[in-house]
Amino acid sequence: MISPVRPLTIRNHDRDLAGLTYVYPVLSRRAGGVSIGINLNPNNACNWHCAYCQVPDLVRGKAPVIDLAQLEQELGGFLDDLVHGDWLQRHAPEGMRTIRDLAFSGNGEPTSAAVFPEAVELAVRLRERAGLGSEVPIRLITNGSLIAQEHVQQGVRALGEAGGEVWFKVDAGTAEAMARINGVRMEPAVVAKHLALSASLCPTWVQTCMFRWDGTPPSGRELAAYLDVLTAAGVDTLQGVLLYGLARPSMQVEASHLTALAAEELEALAARIREKGLTVRVSP
Repeated sequence: MISPVRPLTIRNHDRDLAGLTYVYPVLSRRAGGVSIGINLNPNNACNWHCAYCQVPDLVRGKAPVIDLAQLEQELGGFLDDLVHGDWLQRHAPEGMRTIRDLAFSGNGEPTSAAVFPEAVELAVRLRERAGLGSEVPIRLITNGSLIAQEHVQQGVRALGEAGGEVWFKVDAGTAEAMARINGVRMEPAVVAKHLALSASLCPTWVQTCMFRWDGTPPSGRELAAYLDVLTAAGVDTLQGVLLYGLARPSMQVEASHLTALAAEELEALAARIREKGLTVRVSP
């Protein structure tokens, strides 16, 4: 196995650090330790185009054909190195040398892979083989746009049965803001429906990135529309909101529009969200 030559940092989520095709380690500020990423989009293809996305050379599209045998070899070998070797001591900073999760994330929308449910089953099996239990959850980081498809629901349901979680992207509550931030035409009612479906299949957190656009923070109207989407999905069915800011530079042409919110600004937004009865975790 090729080991990374640089230490992990929260500002570097380079998918090539481990020299593998489908598996990469990151230091996750939201997970609070080392996250083992599973990248089902090594072709840098996504059906969304988020303005803050740090993936270089992002293109529109879906995941390529996935070599499940290679994925099993890479993930199984890397987990073995983490659990039985000294990888964490060599590459993770002190205080962060804990495996926090296995995360389907990467360079595009993971549920666009035709073998997404098979990949979930493989990750569950390899986690058990490595001797890791539910304290190392398997997470799906998704824009949720494909959850109406039966094979995606199959994978999300399997994730829930294995004690996993969905981190479901909702960055805005109006069609106009979604088009600007996420590069897609989506109706808020559809997003709410998809979010509710996800929550019915697997414990689901809402994942939200907020920032200044051309120097302007989210307006009161935009925040109200965002909260309307969560309310329509069913606040009581959601685990909460993972609210975060810009920690790494965008690699998209829209980068010049974006600047980070101060920690106190994010906390103020979190307070508004908490008024709806939602748990909110903030990562500036």
